Amino acid sequence: MELFPIQMLFLVVLMNRYILGPLLRRLQGPRFDATNDDYEPTVAIIIPLYNEGEGIYHAILSLLEQDYPADKLQIIVVDDCSKDDSYAWAQKAAQGRRNVLVMRNPTNMGKRKGINRGVRATQAEIIVSVDSDVIVDRSAVRQLIRRFLYPNVAAVGGRTYVTNRHQNWLTRMIEIKFHFAQEWLKDLERSFRTVMCLSGCLTAYRRSVLEELEPILEARAIAGIPIKYGEDRFLTRQIIKAGYETIYTTEAFCFTAAPANLAGYFAQQLRWRRSNLVDMIGGLSHAWRLHPVVAVHYVSQLALLLSYPIVIIHNVLNDEFWDILTMHVLVVAFLGFIYRRETRHLPEDRRVPALCFLPMALMMPVTYALFTPLALLTLDSGSWETRGSPASAVPSPPQDLSLSSSSPG
Repeated sequence: MELFPIQMLFLVVLMNRYILGPLLRRLQGPRFDATNDDYEPTVAIIIPLYNEGEGIYHAILSLLEQDYPADKLQIIVVDDCSKDDSYAWAQKAAQGRRNVLVMRNPTNMGKRKGINRGVRATQAEIIVSVDSDVIVDRSAVRQLIRRFLYPNVAAVGGRTYVTNRHQNWLTRMIEIKFHFAQEWLKDLERSFRTVMCLSGCLTAYRRSVLEELEPILEARAIAGIPIKYGEDRFLTRQIIKAGYETIYTTEAFCFTAAPANLAGYFAQQLRWRRSNLVDMIGGLSHAWRLHPVVAVHYVSQLALLLSYPIVIIHNVLNDEFWDILTMHVLVVAFLGFIYRRETRHLPEDRRVPALCFLPMALMMPVTYALFTPLALLTLDSGSWETRGSPASAVPSPPQDLSLSSSSPG
């Protein structure tokens, strides 16, 4: 019974994510993802680059095929002193193309400062931030722009698909995890136009808002050490703190390769855990400004994130680990059933077997028990923390980029 408050936290988060959020989505109907086709501003796509090798070449080529007026679209690549041949590949993609600018930082400055430098190099009204290891769907920019319905909408984020979903058991598991993270878990925040984290893989921002927040973004540090991880979550939080609205849509999307081995996956989870902890704790100072429903969801997520490792350790010390593992298996199996139902209409190459999600029942308690304490002890990490070998992370261009008509959810 001593764990009852933590069990209640789990139920609150579960209800918000899988019941209340989807319910609000259905109640709002067309208003949930409303669009405006009359807005067609100038756009600059900024790609912060570090050790992506040939991947940046394919990323730039995909952006050159955007379904958006070429005279209103600019591509800016900011290389952060890559140690491989990334800069040469970027220059090759830019050769003979007047709307592609490749810059190189004088020193390694980090992703956020690289983006800020790109912003200063353009006068475009909308800035689209794209990771250097992604392939962007040709309609992505237009779909992002269509969501800037009101002047107070400062940022619109898009979805990410896994290109190597069939590589092994781990990438299959990640594919299903991505499905719920992007098709379900943001519904509650989307209902109030207060999405707390817009991915750096693909997000559009009003340039005026980025300029307004630049001093805060440039000065980000912990214990005097500049922080280079979690810049997307930090930026989203600062936008909301400044009183602006943030939107997310699954109709704008890109493709990226998921970690294919445990070392890469664990490195990713540790980086994301640091980001979650730093910005969720930092957000407590202004969480009271959020809509009450979003505020309760926000605080309960943080409380569960901090307390969940205690539950796991408590169960291990009391020889009750199998009990919590059984609970995870039941929850994961139920989510696998939902995934199978929601993706049954997709071609086989676009989905994976639902049973592939079962390893998450073990991965979840292990990563929480190990990486939450480790993340708390290493919050001042100043590394870019990329996947490592860029060659292994290059996503192959999908055979069919036209997924808008069959996007899941």
